[in-house]
Amino acid sequence: MINMFTVDEPNLSLAWSKAFVKAYDTTGNEISPLVLNIRNDADGSLENLEIRRALDAALKNCGYQNVETVANTIFPESLWRMSNGDRKRLFSLYKKCLPRLHKLEPQLNNRGLYFERLVAFGQEPNYVNQLDFILDLNDSRKGVIRSKFQASIFDPARDHVRAARTGFPCLQHVSFVPNRTTSELSMNAFYATQLLFQKGYGNCMGLWRLGEFMAGEMGLRLSNLTCVVGVEMLGTTKTKVADLVETVRPFTAHQEAISN
Repeated sequence: MINMFTVDEPNLSLAWSKAFVKAYDTTGNEISPLVLNIRNDADGSLENLEIRRALDAALKNCGYQNVETVANTIFPESLWRMSNGDRKRLFSLYKKCLPRLHKLEPQLNNRGLYFERLVAFGQEPNYVNQLDFILDLNDSRKGVIRSKFQASIFDPARDHVRAARTGFPCLQHVSFVPNRTTSELSMNAFYATQLLFQKGYGNCMGLWRLGEFMAGEMGLRLSNLTCVVGVEMLGTTKTKVADLVETVRPFTAHQEAISN
């Protein structure tokens, strides 16, 4: 394990690759903590498709979910497109889909999904749609203290269990920081732990899409996403990802050469 490692890039693929290579090269294959910031560069692309395709191929070979599937647990992009810009319809469609989503991956989804916690936090019948509350508050009045714009995933009543390993939720908390002067929104996310290979890229993609959704509903532009991970783990054996590391390493080396 190494001490804090910071990544600051305008490209999600490159940011993930830098953290991935660092964890691979580190004794113990863990980073604690990892601070990963992705900037919204209007002149650049969010993804490098060569890196994305190589990762998806490696995930498939190991029997893990692909990037898109993981991203959809945080923000259901396809349902948002179906909603035609109506967030109330998005929330309604998602809740109707939940029984099917739970059945698709019963072992992985039996404790819930991240977007589910954001729009139905707590226990029935007292569920709280945290995203809708934030957006309604933003729409209804000016001068709202920024600490109001936060949402929890971890629920002590449900998640403080005796089982040694539960797998969900690793994402604990998100916050949104509007800047009315620049018409921009910053987003922050905190993970207690995260598996870089299996989940890291897809989680960042899902969070980015969530941030863009919230920014759009607030009439703002997403400026950046900052993820703080308490313990970032490679998440697999080095042998299984050796080929993937050799594919992405040159991209990180090239970027470092440009920066220097």
